[in-house]
Amino acid sequence: MHPLDNVIWKALTTRQAEFAESFAEARRFVPEVTALAGFREPTAEGYESLKGLLGGRGTIALFLEEPYHARAGWELAGNGAVLQMVCENGSGLAASLNDDGPEMVELNAADSAEMIELTGLTKPGPFNRRTHELGTYLGIRRGGKLVAMAGERLKVPGYTEVSAVCTHPEHTGHGYARLLMTEVMRRIRSRGETPFLHVRADNARAIELYERLGFRRRVVSHLAVLRKIAG
Repeated sequence: MHPLDNVIWKALTTRQAEFAESFAEARRFVPEVTALAGFREPTAEGYESLKGLLGGRGTIALFLEEPYHARAGWELAGNGAVLQMVCENGSGLAASLNDDGPEMVELNAADSAEMIELTGLTKPGPFNRRTHELGTYLGIRRGGKLVAMAGERLKVPGYTEVSAVCTHPEHTGHGYARLLMTEVMRRIRSRGETPFLHVRADNARAIELYERLGFRRRVVSHLAVLRKIAG
């Protein structure tokens, strides 16, 4: 199995086990971090284990190899095809900053509310008040306001995910996403790891940017946001 197969489960059983809540064959990130969850295998036992994780009611997000098929006790709240991309060769990582370029700042707990506001507006993926704890997050401010950000999310042996890449709609066209991603990727590389990411399979504009940065398409997964039905 490739390290990036069943990547949420792999993260929660290896490098990010400290963030995991577990029940039998399933694990999820603590809800304050993210809604992502995984199981060892997409079997009846796997889905029953997810129910045990959620208790009475709750919502989780899975990456599946195949499109979700209806199962008793679950309501599909959202879905979509997600492309996983990997940057094996490091091309596109030439320094892009200069003295006239925007200053990048490291974001932390004090910036959490602004990070949630920006991701809520731009929808790069689920982002909660403790998501920033998963790795380094960098941002660009204009007039004191956070207008762009990117950071790290899933981590498995040898690989770290670039995530939450977003720019406020009023500040697009300045290359902020490329600048931030380049620095996040440089830091990942400096640890001897390989960057990867997930992007909606229909987001052609983002995919084009990522390919220019050296990412290559690896596999299409299927996002399923599932709500447990009480009972």
